[in-house]
Amino acid sequence: MARWFRSEPMEYISLIVNEDAAHDCLADLGRLGVIQFTDLNPDLTPFQRRYVSYVKRCDELERKLRFFASECDRFNLDIASAGDQESFVLSSVNKEKQLLESLEAELEGYESQLKDLNRYSEKLTVEYNEKVELQEVLEKARRFFMTDAPRLAVSEISASRQTADGHEGLLANDQGRDLDMRFSSITGVVAAEERNRFERMIFRATRGNCFVRFAPIKQPITDPHSGELVEKCVFIVFYKSVSIENKLKKICDAFMAHRYSLPDMDDAPAIDRMLTENAQELVDSRTVLLKNQDTRYKLCRILAQNVEKWTWITVREKAIYHSLNMFKSDVAGMLRGEGWVIAEHLDEAKMCVARAHANMDLGQSSLVDQVPKPWPTPPTHFTTNKFTYGYQEFVNTYGIPRYREANPALFTAATFPFLFGVMYGDIGHGTFLFCAGLYLLWNEKANDKAKLGEMAGGMHAGRYMITMMGFFAIYAGFIYNDMFSLGLNLFRSRWEFEGQSYYEVENGAEAKPTATYGSDESVYPFGLDPMWHVASNELLFFNSFKMKLSVILGIIQMFGGTCLKGVNAVFFGEKYDFLFEFIPMVCFALSLFAYMVFLIFMKWSINWNSRMLSATCLSPDSDGWGSSDYEGSWTVCDGYKNGGNAMCTPWGYTCYGDETTADLCPLDYGGSGDGCQPPNLITTLISIALSPGDVDEPLYAGQATVQNYLLLIAGISVPVLLLAKPYFLAKDAQAGHGHHSDEEGGEQDEEHGFGEIVIHQAIETIEFVLGMVSNTASYLRLWALSLAHSELATVFWEKAMLSTLNMNFFAAFIGFGVFAGTTFGVLLMMDVLECFLHALRLHWVEFQNKFFKADGVRFSPFSFKHVISEASVSS
Repeated sequence: MARWFRSEPMEYISLIVNEDAAHDCLADLGRLGVIQFTDLNPDLTPFQRRYVSYVKRCDELERKLRFFASECDRFNLDIASAGDQESFVLSSVNKEKQLLESLEAELEGYESQLKDLNRYSEKLTVEYNEKVELQEVLEKARRFFMTDAPRLAVSEISASRQTADGHEGLLANDQGRDLDMRFSSITGVVAAEERNRFERMIFRATRGNCFVRFAPIKQPITDPHSGELVEKCVFIVFYKSVSIENKLKKICDAFMAHRYSLPDMDDAPAIDRMLTENAQELVDSRTVLLKNQDTRYKLCRILAQNVEKWTWITVREKAIYHSLNMFKSDVAGMLRGEGWVIAEHLDEAKMCVARAHANMDLGQSSLVDQVPKPWPTPPTHFTTNKFTYGYQEFVNTYGIPRYREANPALFTAATFPFLFGVMYGDIGHGTFLFCAGLYLLWNEKANDKAKLGEMAGGMHAGRYMITMMGFFAIYAGFIYNDMFSLGLNLFRSRWEFEGQSYYEVENGAEAKPTATYGSDESVYPFGLDPMWHVASNELLFFNSFKMKLSVILGIIQMFGGTCLKGVNAVFFGEKYDFLFEFIPMVCFALSLFAYMVFLIFMKWSINWNSRMLSATCLSPDSDGWGSSDYEGSWTVCDGYKNGGNAMCTPWGYTCYGDETTADLCPLDYGGSGDGCQPPNLITTLISIALSPGDVDEPLYAGQATVQNYLLLIAGISVPVLLLAKPYFLAKDAQAGHGHHSDEEGGEQDEEHGFGEIVIHQAIETIEFVLGMVSNTASYLRLWALSLAHSELATVFWEKAMLSTLNMNFFAAFIGFGVFAGTTFGVLLMMDVLECFLHALRLHWVEFQNKFFKADGVRFSPFSFKHVISEASVSS
């Protein structure tokens, strides 16, 4: 974990290699994956670089591989896995010329073969579709002339008899028209989805002077270009004009409708002969087409077995040449490169370069040496494992840590699932989430090799985080003693109602403790007593407990973040940041907010029954006299000893009836309660600033004086935080020292204007002071989310289950279904996401802004494993 606290040390190196051995050198470095190269040719365009021809060849290979993959998808063939990426990365790399040339020749042969088959398939499909459409046109046209044509002739005769009114229909003509006169016709096939538009266009273009009929084709027809099945229908259009014929042909061409010429439909033998011949040709075309499809399928099966392996080889070679394009040729035959390398792997990088040259028996020696850094901020790299990867990406999403800065992910790994559990605390719901995480862990190896989608990949990457979230939700559920809104009596409640054993508890009854207050037996062993879940003041108690718990956890986490700021200042040697930022921030946080936590714990630790009883007047003859609730010794007052009936306080003060609580309390802490009344902590904290020196209900002696000193410390820390650092920075700048590293640029010997420094520090001061107040209030979301979760669970249980259990079996069955559905949809889905996002915000905003700069540069090493993983995800 110490390595995870700060990023890996980096070294900037210069790498000089022989041009003939450059490929092998980078192949070994790519397998190692520990160096990030710097582009030494920033002024050159990609087309002016040394190895651009090799990159273009790799691009062409990638194009062919994408073509192969798309063809395999057309046959629904899954791309076979090329095996384990680790094994492939560690495998040897052949000479670049031999590798590219052999791969290019192999893929070129497959591509030409597949393209020829595709062109032939497209041609065969067009011919086959034409024969299918002609067959359908012949059959539909013959059926139309056998059934609809006689009815058309009858309607034609009727129309000719009704022309006396001066109106003529489509088939109307002069009264002496020959009934045997025929219409001209156009037949063809059009897409079914274009039918309505096609018919509407014909009607408008001919002004209704045509007769159109459609008949659907039952079997869809394959599109020769896309391979998709298209629904089509046969049409026949009758008309009586050459101009209309020209219009109809143009409309058919516009809608890409295929027209077919038919013989005289009265010549039945010719039609039958044409149908028979076309049917035979249709069978022959189908046989050839299926043979072509089978050949393409077999070829694609071969390609599917090798596409991923070829892709990995191509991206590996392309990555090598991309990196070589960053090298500079200062001397003929030699290449020089520079970059960042992980310090502990520097010797391994040197060995890789030396081994590549030795394998090629090159006389010229290579050189790997450290050089001065070209810029002050090296890239940031953390060595992670399966567990820590998800949390590191969690932090990197907000911003990359600055080089060697304290890594928030180390603390996030513990605090994020814990704070999620505080909000989501429920034994039952947490168990479901925990089991979901265990299921992801169980399938870890299978999911590592599988091609997952974006959501599934994110779930797999955060599998350990989900498991920990479920675990802490269960833990917090035991603390709250809450399981589906029900309390669990695991260790026997320390409270008991009268008649509880006989189930005869009345509403409004008061529970009695089963052991003496404050004794070990009176404390529930773990978590909250289940009796609180049936108490009438349940909500009041849980609100108070969870609200205080939220404040305590929030202040502890924020104070921890402030301490990390000091740790960073010490590590980087930033003296002014430590003295004039960290120390005032700690003083301010301790004097007000840590003191709030102190008051909460102190109020919890005090026996208020004893304190309040000490300021209560009792008769020595009453049953309450001598109660064990009072921690001191009971003393009879003088007024009672002298034979009077005076009332006495437990510590022996005679009551006269007009005393205040301050008069009766023996503590003498001051204020109206004198220490014998439990204070309202919010009022106490507000009075620190608004009423210095005035404590109405003190907890301890001298509380007013202590709070005055704390307020003084907080008041002094703010101007120190605001002015001290700018003053000394400006003083150093005037003296020409410039020994302090500025937080934004980190450059030494930089002069700043005093006004600019003050403005920057003023923003820092305001952000911290106001942020401590607003961030503390923001942590109350822990209480709000936990309360909402428990109340929703209570509503679902009472309204869906309890209200139906006493009805009948069917109602209970329906009620359980509603309960399970709402629980799954709302509490196991929506509320998990809601608590996750709120815990995310608490870390990104409330915790990390106390110390985290998030302006680092991510280490992007030249790594085969990285480029192959990206290629697998993109494919």
